[in-house]
Amino acid sequence: MPLHFNSQIIDEFRTNAGRLGGPFEGWVLLLLTTTGARSGRNHTTPLGFVEDRDENGRDRLLVTGSAGGSDRHPDWYRNILVNPTVTVERGTETWRATAVAATGAERDRLFAKVVAAAPGYADYQKATDRIIPVVALYRIPEDTYTPPNRLDALADELIKIHDWLRSELTALAEGLGSRTAPGLTVELRRHCLTFCSAMAVHHGGEDAGLFPYLARTHPEKAEVFARLQAEHATVGRVLDELQALLARLDDAEPGALRAEFDRLRGELETHFAYEEEQVLPLLRESV
Repeated sequence: MPLHFNSQIIDEFRTNAGRLGGPFEGWVLLLLTTTGARSGRNHTTPLGFVEDRDENGRDRLLVTGSAGGSDRHPDWYRNILVNPTVTVERGTETWRATAVAATGAERDRLFAKVVAAAPGYADYQKATDRIIPVVALYRIPEDTYTPPNRLDALADELIKIHDWLRSELTALAEGLGSRTAPGLTVELRRHCLTFCSAMAVHHGGEDAGLFPYLARTHPEKAEVFARLQAEHATVGRVLDELQALLARLDDAEPGALRAEFDRLRGELETHFAYEEEQVLPLLRESV
């Protein structure tokens, strides 16, 4: 779409909580904000979408890089290949997501789903020799600072987030054990991107809001919070190693790969356990 056309849709979308009128009435769109592959600047694009659920029961939204059937991939698609963490606006909701481009047979299967819901995309594909990409948007669980009078609720949320992160680690471990299955490399990398993005959001919220508050209200726990924040830095390094590990899936020797992953997983599990042991009682005190 031309930039001025995009701007009109974006303005109307945000002004009317996702509802469009006039020439756009009846359109059901989301706004996708990506980080420029070269510029590093944010770019927002209106896109149609299809609701879907993957084979593991995870909800996702499917978007296509149709670009109206042009012979060039849209800029937003090029951006997500470099920076897969995006922001999605749908109606009145805004959330972070991991954007995963489907490949091969998986791309064909998902494109068929999109065409079944919106047949016009088939016409776009006929208009170009370019294979129109399909991208799945997986929502990243939020972890935001909760006001002090709701710290008991935050305790439950902390457990839920940790359990979800543990399930992603388990899925990664299972995938490493059978990584020759068709399409598994893409799925493993999807898990890794989602997991690493979620960890960054989770720890960012704790460092910026929760931990400083608890450190002020529980000065006797200063050493605990100093250790937790130091562990966050260590976890950041571990996540970098985890992503590098997954990038070597096609070439690494299976035994060495699994041993390295188990070491990284152990460090993360130790961190989760210590945080739960030390922080949850403090949150429960607010009940």
